[in-house]
Order: sequence, then C-alpha cells, then structure tokens
Amino acid sequence: MGYRNLQDCVFDLEARGDLVRIDVETDPNIEIGAIQRRVYQAGGPALLFTRVKGCRFPMLGNLFGTMARTKFIFRDTLDDIRRLVELKINPTAVLKNPKEYAGAPLAALRLLPRQVSRGPILGHRTTIAELPQLKSWPMDGGPFVTLPQVYSESPKRPGFRFSNLGMYRVQLAGNDYRLNEEVGVHYQIHRGIGVHHAEAIERGEPLRVNIFVGGAPSMTVAAVMPLPEGLPELSFAGLLAGHRLAMVCRRGELPMPAEADFVITGTIDPNKTLPEGPFGDHLGYYSLAHPFPVLRVENVWHRDDAIWPFTSVGRPPQEDTTFGAFIHELTGALIPEVLPGVKGVHAVDAAGVHPLLLAVGSERYVPYEAERVPRELLTIASAILGNGQLSLAKYLFITPNEDNPPDIHHIDEFLTFILERADWRRDLHFHTRTTIDTLDYSGSGLNEGSKVIVAAAGPKRRDLPTEVPGGLRLPDGFTTPHVCLPGILAVTGPAFPGYGDNGAPDMERFCASFAPDDPINRFPLVVIVDDSAFTSRTLNNFLWVTFTRSNPAADIHGIGSSVRCKHWGCGGALVIDARVKPHHAPPLLDVPEIERRVDALGAPGGPLRGII
Repeated sequence: MGYRNLQDCVFDLEARGDLVRIDVETDPNIEIGAIQRRVYQAGGPALLFTRVKGCRFPMLGNLFGTMARTKFIFRDTLDDIRRLVELKINPTAVLKNPKEYAGAPLAALRLLPRQVSRGPILGHRTTIAELPQLKSWPMDGGPFVTLPQVYSESPKRPGFRFSNLGMYRVQLAGNDYRLNEEVGVHYQIHRGIGVHHAEAIERGEPLRVNIFVGGAPSMTVAAVMPLPEGLPELSFAGLLAGHRLAMVCRRGELPMPAEADFVITGTIDPNKTLPEGPFGDHLGYYSLAHPFPVLRVENVWHRDDAIWPFTSVGRPPQEDTTFGAFIHELTGALIPEVLPGVKGVHAVDAAGVHPLLLAVGSERYVPYEAERVPRELLTIASAILGNGQLSLAKYLFITPNEDNPPDIHHIDEFLTFILERADWRRDLHFHTRTTIDTLDYSGSGLNEGSKVIVAAAGPKRRDLPTEVPGGLRLPDGFTTPHVCLPGILAVTGPAFPGYGDNGAPDMERFCASFAPDDPINRFPLVVIVDDSAFTSRTLNNFLWVTFTRSNPAADIHGIGSSVRCKHWGCGGALVIDARVKPHHAPPLLDVPEIERRVDALGAPGGPLRGII
C-alpha cells in the first residue's frame, strides 16, 4: 500500500503514460527548470531527465504537476485520511457507521516510524559537487535543492516526537560557501526548525540537521504541510504513505529514511551565517541575498538507483500551486477545529499565497441588531493572524457566513461581494510595523511590513461599475484607466517618486484632486500601477500586481480620508499604490535563448512533441 520509494512511483507513472523520459542532454543551469515550468503550464506529465549535463544522477521534475497525478500517487490512502479528518471533526460518526470507519485505528498505527539499522540510503557516499546543480533563474546565487526535506529534532527533547520536517531551500554552492563543506539553509520566519535552532543557540551547541531528498513521495508532501506545533511531519508522512516509515537510526546520528534517494548530514553552527541567495521565488520575484544559517556538511549519502527530484518556482501558478490545492483538500475541513468561528480560509496563490488571504467567519456577537456589522469577525481575524503560517498574511479580506457569501475560491465573486458591502470609514484595520513573509519585499525591510484586515458585513450598499464612467478626469501624470473587475479600476501612474511623510507625495495629490461626488468614487477600489492594461488583462495579473507590490500602511490611500480616534478611513474610493518601488526585488524574466531550446524539444521528433 502506497509507494515506499521514488523508483516504484516512477515505474508506475511511466507504465500509465504519465511520465516522459528526456533522453537528450539537458543542462541543469536554467534549461531544465525552464522545461519543467513549461510542461507544468501545459498540464503535462512528469519528466525524467536521464542525461543531465555534468552529472551522473537522473533528475525528476513535475512529479506533482497536476492534481490528477498527485491524487493517483496517493490513491491508496486518501480515503483513510478523509475518514480520520471526519472523525476528528465528529468523533461520534463511528457510532453511526462503524463499518465506514473500521480501518481508521489501523491507519493511525502508521503514525509511528519504524526504526531500522540499515537501508538502501547507506549504499554509497558522494559529495555536494557531484549532486545535480540545479539553477532555475539567471540571477540565482548558485545551485539549489528545491524539494528538500530538512529534518531536525529538539535539542532539549530529542526523538521523533519533537522533530520537524520542513521544506527550507538549500543552496549547494556559490557565494562564500566552501564547496563540499558548507551549504546554506534558508528558513523563513515562523518555521519549526527555528524553534530547534533557538534551543541550540541557547545551549551554545550546533544543531544537527539531516537533509533528505527523494524517497517516498509522502515525505515531500509532509515537508510542506502546515501542521500544528507538536504534530511531527514524519507521522503525517507515514499516514499518507500507507505504511510505517522505515528510518535508519544509528547512535549519535539523526535518523534518515531508509528509502531516501539522498541524505546530506551535518550541523548548523550556532555562531555563523553567510549570504544566501538570490533565488527566483514563488512570488514571481527574486528573494535577495541575506545572511542565513550555514550547515557544515559531514556526509552525503545516496542509494544505488538514486533519482534527484526537483521543482522550479516562479510567478504563480507553478507546481507548488498543486501542493497548496492538495493540502487544502486534505485538511481544509479541519480549519474550524483549529480556529473556532472560521468557516473557510483561502490563501490566494495567484497573489503569492501570503500577500492575500480570503476568509469567511461567524458573526454572532449581537444577532439581534437591525444591521449586521463586523464584531466577531474582528476577533476571528485576529485569531487568523495569530495562527501559524496564516500569521504571514498581509491583506486579509473577511466577511460573515451569515451574509451567504460566495465560495472563497471564486476569487472574483468574493471580492465583488466584499466591495459591494465595504464601508471604508469603518472596515479597515491596520497592523503597522509588524512581521510579514520573508520573501515579500514590499515592506520596510526583511521580514518587516504591515497588514490590513478588511472586514465587511451587512447588506449590499452599492452597485459596482463595470465600465470607465464618462466624464472621468485624472490629474496630470495619471492615465489610461481600465476596469479590472466590477468596482475595481486600474490607473497607470507616473514612476514612483519615493515616500514622503504620508506615503508617496503624488498619491496625496491624486486623492486630493477629487471631490466626494466625482465619478471615480463609484469605484470602491482604485489601484495605481505602472501598466494598467497589463494589470486589467487577467484576474491573475490584477492579484499579482496589486498584492505583491504594496505595503498596506505605506501604500493604502483614500479619497476623503480622515483619522478619528486613531482609526483611519475614507469616504470615497480606497486607493492602493501598487507601482514598483526602488526597494522591491526584481521580477523573474525568462531567457529567450533558453526558451527557444525548450521550443525545440516540442518540435517534430522532440521528446516533448504534442506536450508543449
């Protein structure tokens, strides 16, 4: 039941025609990543690169490139996980239908790893330089492991029970790393390994870390699962795999999966960091070079028939989009258990995940009021922003379940619902000078920025325009208005001039140029951008530009704005400055020469003919 290793998974996918071998030589420097991204966009198969330039190990890409393939890989265990989630929500369900849930206790037995003394992973040793040197984007600081499973244990309470398995990118070479001796470990804020690292620093000792690559596909998914603190990812991996995971346990070492393809072992120096990055990341921009922990490499193990799995990220959607959708399908029903009052949460992938969160909650505090206003919603919003990785949200739009909102995954409909009801004098709640996603460069510094809660409730208060109104006038320098969605207007602005005391001076001029009855105020939301035609062309363009290029406290303005008892609001349109600013990271751009080489693979006689 379930795949014990990557080799069995590859064999099955190839047999059913869902994997293609690329037997021509391909370069891990930019080319292979570009191929994987193109095939992902085409909804294509998994890719096994058998002739990797400069490397003897084959590389496997796009393994989780479609939801259908991901569900096929875990077809044996999805029902078990569904039943366990249902029992968590309603433990009495087993009394009503004992046959349906008879296998649940057996499934739970897979949570505990099985300790062994040997396994295929101990077959061979190699060096960092011999591993595939995947570089996905031109400005990347070096080659990276892009599907790592970084394993650590609590120095205070060692063992599986207090372990952490996370997907924290690993830079193999470049910058100031000593080749074969040091690699960079980039973990962002609010990640489990940070707790272990803090304990090691407090004790003044190195943190022992193992980096797994490959093995059972369930290990890769478990490494990206946002599990509650105290629930080991290894346990979930066993549940998803359909069997207890065999872990090689040897005295004085951290465990390693017996069926892993590669394992890098070493220790993180408590007193040392080195520049890591740049890296083309999942927001669609480069994350820049910053000091991050350094792993002193001790061993690099690999099995006999090792395969190197990888992904390449960039502006969404990419393969990690499938991870997010799959995780939501597995665990979305548990959100109300973790956050009482929350009916649903959607981290919007097209906006870079953390920049934009949509939520539905209860509004029961004063049910007898003549008109519903946000009360409990604000409590729930605070709980969301205080919970795990949800705390990294930058924009949180929330509305009450009692108002019968549309499905939060229908993003355009949900935003329309909010904008029909929002009262900008009441419904904006800012968190200034706080933490944001490490990869988000729209804020005031690394990990620093602001958040805003938009909590709208009650009856519809306006009809939203779908066309640019006649007689609309714009101040000098602002041109080309385009409607993105009902009630949302994109306007091309001049180049960003820099911040003044209250944001960009030209934004103050823009807002001050309109009277309360000006036609622009028919649009509850106006977005100032560098290219309004591009921004309005697709929903994804609007989401990406608006929410990755703005910092709420600095970039939200309003027509007819005022502050009352320290609460900011506006009587007219809300205006977001989503222009590119000098402190933003550069966007990711394809390399034309590489794209032409990818095109050739899809030409007649090429291995990707009919796929791309």
